[in-house]
Amino acid sequence: MIQQSLRLVIVSLFLKYFFMDAPVIGFSKLSKKEKVNWLVDTYFNSDAAAQNLITRYWNEDAKLQELHDGFSENTITNYYFPFGLAPNFLIDDHLVTIPMAIEESSVVAAASKAAKFWLTRGGFKTSIKSTIKSGQVHIMYHGASSEMEAFYAFAKAYLLQSIESINASMKKRGGGLLDIELVNKTSALDGYYQLHATFETKDAMGANFINTTLEQLASSLREKASQFDGFSSDAPEVIMSILSNYVPQCLVNVSVSCKIDEIGTINGVSGANFARKFTRAVDIATVEPYRAVTHNKGIMNGIDAVVIATGNDFRAVEAGVHAYAARDGQYRSLTRARVENDIFTFEADFPLALGTVGGLTSLHPLSKLAMQILGNPSAQDLMKVTAVAGLAQNFAALHSLVTTGIQAGHMKMHLVNMLEQIGANDTEKAQLKKAFTDKTPSFSGLREALELMRNK
Repeated sequence: MIQQSLRLVIVSLFLKYFFMDAPVIGFSKLSKKEKVNWLVDTYFNSDAAAQNLITRYWNEDAKLQELHDGFSENTITNYYFPFGLAPNFLIDDHLVTIPMAIEESSVVAAASKAAKFWLTRGGFKTSIKSTIKSGQVHIMYHGASSEMEAFYAFAKAYLLQSIESINASMKKRGGGLLDIELVNKTSALDGYYQLHATFETKDAMGANFINTTLEQLASSLREKASQFDGFSSDAPEVIMSILSNYVPQCLVNVSVSCKIDEIGTINGVSGANFARKFTRAVDIATVEPYRAVTHNKGIMNGIDAVVIATGNDFRAVEAGVHAYAARDGQYRSLTRARVENDIFTFEADFPLALGTVGGLTSLHPLSKLAMQILGNPSAQDLMKVTAVAGLAQNFAALHSLVTTGIQAGHMKMHLVNMLEQIGANDTEKAQLKKAFTDKTPSFSGLREALELMRNK
């Protein structure tokens, strides 16, 4: 141990002597304070202000800080996101307040505005289409496909038996492994097969359960392959086994609808004209990928904010949703709009694999709080609320785009950040907010107004 430490010291000194940007050896083994000291010394020339900034974001509650440090590796401080509320959502005839964790201005305000609009027009309606998730054991075999099919018939019963103990707990909750099938993908990649497994994970997102099950299936498959004498080539090779974040069978539908004459006049635009322009805007995003990406990004502003607030994996959700948007080979709008028999309808199907137990959801205090605000929902209920946030966000964005334009409202919400960035004091901020009540603020306009104010 002493010799190893001595070698690390010698290597570090050698690298630091011969190279200006020497790598740090054994960084993960340093204490948190030692990591911070190294960072400040290396990148900030021992600047006390940098050190103070890092430590100022530590939580004064040592136990709470220790909990946060355990969420990731090599932590030096905390990175805070605003945690906001969007009230007045009428979802399936129940009033819901939606927690949202997001740093982008106007998102929570836009969601709240959409909630208020639909509150008196029937609210949001939701339904779960399916909650099936999947994973695959990826296999290569270069013999005849009939041999692989014969092997699967030989091994299937054993494969299912081998995961019974892993499956037992989830099965008691009404979930577990639903089925496995051998899929021949050799037309796409020479020798490629997969063992495709489908799962129901109930209130858990289920990643650990799925991956554990798949790895056991892979191990059992290797074992049975060594006992099968029907291969004319080398035995099948397991490349990897992993769940899929593409969940096209884990779908929630969300919709709003009302009569055209119930829409009313919006910013000088009649209800009929608003519905016509709104549906055309969605049609454009359906056929034009350049527009669809921005259109769907706005949807994800709402979805991600709820996913983060509730401690779920927003990267997995993002990947799955965007893959779903391109499921027919072209990236398209996730939402749909139509007018039939003077009824305006706006809806979407979102693939959302979410959990309400386990992981960060059960550990982060604010995730627990978010769940309490939502009434401690089941995974299916959380899917519904999250889908509503996405549809509401898209409605609010299109509402602005087809009437007044989106920038004026967005920049007004962004005004506080802009005033901070140009260095205005509290008195100047108040005066500038008043001066730009009827104007669209910009950095150049605010700087010019601030300069004139100070010159006077």
